[in-house]
Amino acid sequence: MSQFPSSCRARAALLGLAALLAGCASGLPSFGEVGSLVSPYRIDIIQGNVVTREQAQALQTGMPRDQVRDILGTPLLASVFHADRWDYVFTFQRQGQPAQQRKLAVFFRDGLLERVESDELPSEAEFVASLDVRRRAGRAPALEATEEQLRRFQERNQVVAPAPAAPPAAATRSFPPLEADR
Repeated sequence: MSQFPSSCRARAALLGLAALLAGCASGLPSFGEVGSLVSPYRIDIIQGNVVTREQAQALQTGMPRDQVRDILGTPLLASVFHADRWDYVFTFQRQGQPAQQRKLAVFFRDGLLERVESDELPSEAEFVASLDVRRRAGRAPALEATEEQLRRFQERNQVVAPAPAAPPAAATRSFPPLEADR
């Protein structure tokens, strides 16, 4: 046996490991360097109402408020101080892309649409395309197999057609009737 108890040997091993790691730490990048290489995941932030060019074109002067609400949705801002103005604001933030912001304001007089002021609005197709940022791979592979390819697959994987299932055995039990005859 050794001259030192096992608890002392464990402590010595831990101290040696700590000294070794301390010496190696000088060659590791600092936290600031690692932080610049790795960034945290940030979720997409969508706020407000998406208003497309088609929706704005469907608005006509003289429409009542309810009809405007049916086309554009509930306004993001409806102030009691500006009762004849509704504001629709849309913001979209995605990591690695500049933030998008669009505004549309509708003005009413006597409960009827008077005018519309807005930023340049995308069409529905343009808006959907801006959301889909996945890279498009090349052409999709054909999902068909020739008879020769199917035969080679079956040989290689030893595919055997399943045997037909045996018909279920006839029930031989007899149960008493649910209600007794009176």
